[in-house]
Amino acid sequence: MKVKMRIRCGKDLIQEREIVEGVRRMVDRFKSVMMVVLLVAGVAACNSDSNQGAAVPRTPDGNPDFSGIWQANNEAHWDLQAHAARPGIITQEGPYPYDYARVPAAPVLALGAAAGVPGSLGVVDGDGEIPYTAEAAVIKQENFDNWVDRDPELKCYLPGVPRAMYMPYPFQIVQSTNKIHMAYAFSSTARTIHLDEVAGPPDYTYMGHSVGRWEGDTLVVDVTDFNGKNWFDRAGNFHSEALRLEERFTPISPDAIQYEVTIEDPNVFTRPWRISMPIYRRLESNMQLLEYRCIEFAEEFLYGHLRKEPLVTRWEGETIIVDITRKIPQGDALYDWYRK
Repeated sequence: MKVKMRIRCGKDLIQEREIVEGVRRMVDRFKSVMMVVLLVAGVAACNSDSNQGAAVPRTPDGNPDFSGIWQANNEAHWDLQAHAARPGIITQEGPYPYDYARVPAAPVLALGAAAGVPGSLGVVDGDGEIPYTAEAAVIKQENFDNWVDRDPELKCYLPGVPRAMYMPYPFQIVQSTNKIHMAYAFSSTARTIHLDEVAGPPDYTYMGHSVGRWEGDTLVVDVTDFNGKNWFDRAGNFHSEALRLEERFTPISPDAIQYEVTIEDPNVFTRPWRISMPIYRRLESNMQLLEYRCIEFAEEFLYGHLRKEPLVTRWEGETIIVDITRKIPQGDALYDWYRK
């Protein structure tokens, strides 16, 4: 920057020098700031390029190596579909007969905000809708309205696939050349993806039967032979024994996998539909998979109503008293409750 001034008197000459020096200091500060900005931008760009260009770990046979501990980071375990935040997983009509005015129902009232359901943009691709048949849509709504009695998660049953993949718990992948083992924290669940030819299971199961193959860098897994007792989430979305899945695991970076599932069940849905989400590697230096053997924590919920003398009957806090009355379903309804 050049500054020209014509000064004829001595006093004005002093003022000229002061102005020029001030301008020079401003220019120097501006240059320094710009150098810092450019340096930071360069480092950020370098880091970005480094992350994007980082090599995906591979096995000796050249396929992506997914070994490690992973976890989804979304709200899909609450509800696969887009939804607004709700005051509780179970609600009842509030002071006004509108959905926005609903309040937490008795089973979750004492938990306050901890029992609320966070909003989500959803993970269902396309129009975001799950294409239920008319009959299945009625069952889905009944499931939603009777969450406490019907959700298998509350009984600590094996979560099934794909639900196990996006529950709010970590899972571990151990990969070899012809088998990929997945161990889940919840309920100490596990499944094996067979990359070789194996016989099918002797009966239907909660976790299904998984057979995989490689399509380039994408692991494609066909999952069949479900027992039809699982849900997809806590919102009552469900399937039957006819469920067939095609899972696709594609590396995004060394620490992220794009997980996509095409879902087909002609007994429940009018057409195939798909969900997708990223799954992230847990990067803690001391990370390890810890068991969450929840069945022992659910025993009182599962069997407490069969005690001769009830054990859990009352809880009293500073502002609320909760009285528990257990009941035993009559006849075959008792066994049906456990089978749900």
